Amino acid sequence: MAKQDHTAFESTRIPNQKTPVGNVLRNSSATEHPRSGALKILVLAQDLADAAIHRRVAMLCAGGAQVTAAGFRRVPQAVETVAECPAVDFGQTLNARFLRRIISVAQKLISLRHYQTLFTDTDVIIARNIDMLVIATCGRSLCKPLPVLVYECLDIHRLMLNRGPVGWVLRWLERQLSRRATAVVTSSPAFVSQYFQRTARLKIPIRLVENKVLHIDDENVPPEVMPPRKPGPPWVIGWFGMIRCTRSLRLLSELAQQSEGTVEVIIRGKPLRNLFGDFEKKVRDLPGVKFLGPYRNPQDLPDIYRGVHFCWAIDMFEEGLNSSWLLPNRVYEGGLYGAVPMALVSVETGRFLKQLGVGIMLNHPLAPSLNGFFATLTAETYRDFENAVLSLPRASWVCSRSECKELVKWLAGPRTCNPETMLRPA
Repeated sequence: MAKQDHTAFESTRIPNQKTPVGNVLRNSSATEHPRSGALKILVLAQDLADAAIHRRVAMLCAGGAQVTAAGFRRVPQAVETVAECPAVDFGQTLNARFLRRIISVAQKLISLRHYQTLFTDTDVIIARNIDMLVIATCGRSLCKPLPVLVYECLDIHRLMLNRGPVGWVLRWLERQLSRRATAVVTSSPAFVSQYFQRTARLKIPIRLVENKVLHIDDENVPPEVMPPRKPGPPWVIGWFGMIRCTRSLRLLSELAQQSEGTVEVIIRGKPLRNLFGDFEKKVRDLPGVKFLGPYRNPQDLPDIYRGVHFCWAIDMFEEGLNSSWLLPNRVYEGGLYGAVPMALVSVETGRFLKQLGVGIMLNHPLAPSLNGFFATLTAETYRDFENAVLSLPRASWVCSRSECKELVKWLAGPRTCNPETMLRPA
C-alpha cells in the first residue's frame, strides 16, 4: 500500500487477529437440560421486522436448530414468519418510544400464560435487549425443567448509561435478570470491556458474535472475482443502513457541495423520522447527495456496495457511548464487496479496521480530515485501498454455515470459564 504524506487519514496493514472474548462466570442456580434431537430455540425480539433478527434466526437454522421467533414489531403489518420460521406477533411498538415499550411489555406480562407453550416447548431462549429479557425471565418461570436463557445485546441504549436514577434502576434490573441467564451474546469487544464488565458488571459468560454477512449456501463455492471499480472523480461515498446521525448528514452534504462535483454521496436505508422528519425532502436539493430509499438485505447488498468507492462507517449518534463501541453491519457488508470503509481512528470501528490493515482512518475535526484526504486522492492510491480490502479472507466479513453450527453447539453445551481469554477493560 502506498505511503501517504498527510495526517487526514491513517492506513496500516496488520495481520488479521481474532480478538479473544471470553467467559466471566456461570451464575445460574437453575438446572437446565436441553432435550435430545434438534435444539429448539425461541428468539424473543423487540422488532420482528428487523433484518438483524432475520439474520440471527437464519443463522441458528443453518446451525441445525429448530427456531421460533416471538416479539413486537415496528411496522404496521403483522409478522407471521421470520427467515421462514414461525413467528408469534406481540403487536406494534414505535421507535424512540421507550415508555410505550415499557407499557407494551407490562401488558404482555399480564397475559403471558396464554403463551406458556411457547416457553415450555423450547430448550434455549435468546432474549434480545432488556425488555425481551424481562419477558423471557417471566416466561421461563412457567417451565419445568427450565430452558437455558441467553441475553443478546447488540446495542447499549442511552438510558442504560444514564447517570441518574433511571439509569441506575435499569442497570440494577439488568443485573438481577442476568442472574437467571447463562450467557451474554454481543457483537463488539468494546461492548464487553466498556459496558458489560466496567459499567453493568455482569458476572456471566460473554460471547462475541460479529455482525458478519450471512453466506451459508456458497461455502464450498469459490468467491466471485470482482472487477476493479472505475476510479473517480467523482468519488462516491455510500452511507447505508440505519440512518440516524445528523452530524454525518451535515458533514457529507458539505463535503459534496464544496467538492464541486468531485465527491458524491449516495444514501440508502431507513432514516429515523424522529430525528430527520421528512428525510427525502431534507436531502432533495442538496448538491451531490442522493437518497435512493430502502433496500433489501441481503439481496441488494452486492449492487449497492459495488456502486460506490467508499463505505461510510462513521456514526456519531451517541458519540462516546454506543456509537463509539459498536461494529456496524455496514463495515462487514462493504468489506465483502470491496467498498473501502471510512472510520474514525478513535473508536472501535477504527481499531477493528486498523487491525485488519484496511480502510481510511479519519481524525477529529472531521471536515478538514475529509477534505484533506480527497484533495490528495489519486486513482493509484485508491486502487491500493481497494485491493487491501479485496485481499482479505472472506471469513473476515462472512459468517459461514460452519460458524452457525458452532454457535448452536455452544448454545447446547455448557459455557465454561477460561480466565486466560477474558477481555479486560481498557
